[in-house]
Amino acid sequence: MTETYIYTKNSTYQKFEVLKTNRNKRHRYHEFLVEGVRSLKEAASNHWKIKHFLYNKDSLSDWAKNMIHSVKTEENYCLTEELLRELSGKADGSELMAVIEMREDRLENVKLSENPFIVLFDRPSNKGNLGTMIRSCDALGADMLIITGHAVDLYDPDVVVSAMGSFFNMPVVRIADNNLLYEFTDKMKKQYPGFLTVGTTAHNEQPVYKVDMTRPLMLMIGNETMGLNQAFKDYCDALCTIPMSPDSYASSFNVSCAASILMYEITRQRTSE
Repeated sequence: MTETYIYTKNSTYQKFEVLKTNRNKRHRYHEFLVEGVRSLKEAASNHWKIKHFLYNKDSLSDWAKNMIHSVKTEENYCLTEELLRELSGKADGSELMAVIEMREDRLENVKLSENPFIVLFDRPSNKGNLGTMIRSCDALGADMLIITGHAVDLYDPDVVVSAMGSFFNMPVVRIADNNLLYEFTDKMKKQYPGFLTVGTTAHNEQPVYKVDMTRPLMLMIGNETMGLNQAFKDYCDALCTIPMSPDSYASSFNVSCAASILMYEITRQRTSE
């Protein structure tokens, strides 16, 4: 294991800074910066490529030492306590950070279950909502999350943190071209008879519990402000909504909250068969 010491904000340190703060540079390097025990554990256990560890050698716990010695990296960097603290997004700093390689966006690389349950999030615009969506997909048994259109950066540190470790366990694929999505869905319908595309809306459509969610399906969730785009609505086999109390002042749910309710209904129907 090669260790390089960094005592100043040299060019290498500046690269770590831009991986944390600059979306374009992250994608140019095809790397992102990660911290947090849960995230690092999940990244290692799910075989993400950890290229570098960053740490202060004088303040490592046994867990951090074991992680450094058990995970094969290209090169590790020993930072001063001050530099490590400045780089960390945590108030009290992190003892261990990592530079991790991004994964390719390939739908065919995701292994689906016998009864696929796929979630699509259309143009997410809030980092916290995207992270929460990833966490809910993981918790409620989705096979994959698809992100479409112009969206917040999947690899932004705030997204990774809000996903609470599920980021590295939940397959997430970004699709910029809707035609690729339609091709994929058509293929799913041929491969899985009865495959259903279900769109969501806040308008008065059929209640979610009246839609047969036991079939192979893709659940389409709309953007936080604009909802599901019309092209996707027109493409869906069914549109559903979450019934709300007629006496409620609220007219809609937060998107990640709504998605969790909808995904729970899918899980409920499938487990009560």
